[in-house]
Amino acid sequence: MIVEGAIVDADGPRTGYVRFRGNRVTEVGAIGTDSTRGRQKRIRGIVLPAPVNGHTHLGDAVSDREPPNAPMAEIVAPPNGLKFRLLRDTPPPAKVRAMRGALQRMERESIAVTLDFREEGLEGIRQLRAASRGLTTRPFILGRPLQRPIDVGELGRVVRAADGIGLSSTRDEAPADRRAVARAAHAAAKPFAVHASEQVRESPEEYLALHPDLLIHLTRATRSDLERVARSGATVAVCPRSNGLFGLRPPLSDLDRLGIPTLLGTDNLMFNAPSMLRELEFAYVSSRMQRRPISASFLVRAAFVNGWHWLRKPDSARVEPGVRPAPVAFRLPPEDPEYQIVTRAAEHLMIHPETRSD
Repeated sequence: MIVEGAIVDADGPRTGYVRFRGNRVTEVGAIGTDSTRGRQKRIRGIVLPAPVNGHTHLGDAVSDREPPNAPMAEIVAPPNGLKFRLLRDTPPPAKVRAMRGALQRMERESIAVTLDFREEGLEGIRQLRAASRGLTTRPFILGRPLQRPIDVGELGRVVRAADGIGLSSTRDEAPADRRAVARAAHAAAKPFAVHASEQVRESPEEYLALHPDLLIHLTRATRSDLERVARSGATVAVCPRSNGLFGLRPPLSDLDRLGIPTLLGTDNLMFNAPSMLRELEFAYVSSRMQRRPISASFLVRAAFVNGWHWLRKPDSARVEPGVRPAPVAFRLPPEDPEYQIVTRAAEHLMIHPETRSD
């Protein structure tokens, strides 16, 4: 099959064709120059790198009820928010099944990787590894030690088992504990991530002193705070739909203006389905509603390009022959392709994960 129309990747949007053979890209080039000379089926559409979900909490996929209309802290704050009570009360096999179902939902949207904050210490990491076995959507696990004060032995085991470390907000951790966790991640050359300025503004001195690789939310950050984040070089993950449930909004236009590398995530499974395509559409439309419009180009990079750079796999952010994972294609008009993706892609995914593999 040849998809003819537009390519959107790390190099931006351009016209062209992509030839697929099974689950592999075999040719990319200017329209009219493919080697088949018209002998192969052609479909008009748009081709992009496989998306990366920039922030999830897969463990709370065990929730199957509408969350209460309550302050955020009562629902998700450790250690006694509703989410953490659910995690404690749910048997491990049920958690594994729920997380696997969420990953399979992401497979249907061709999401290649999800950056997951996995609570519950070493056992939580093992459960997510088991849940993902044999699936094409791969979790990049940001683990979290259980013991407070920090137990050095447990921390070491969690750092070794996880792909990185992900903490709740600095407000939820004693200064000595958060410093110990950040140091351990950096010493192991593994990414360190932390929620920041989500419910209330937190001082940038507190979270930037940890030298985070990834900051989550920043919905309460001031413009001055964001300027400091830009100078730090950290990447930011935003989750517009889950923020919206609590009357919050990510500072998309400021992130764009300041050139801060931004990822798009779907956050807690107890709130939303892990759909990157829905997240794109909501982010675009809600920014217009708030009279702070964000460009389609910024959002497309946040979903399809920037995650691969954060994972240090820049080749996967390009549509090229042999690239892994295979790109995704949409049966959409190729004119103004980034706008088409953020507003119409949810109903037009053409190549599914069953036809590709890592």
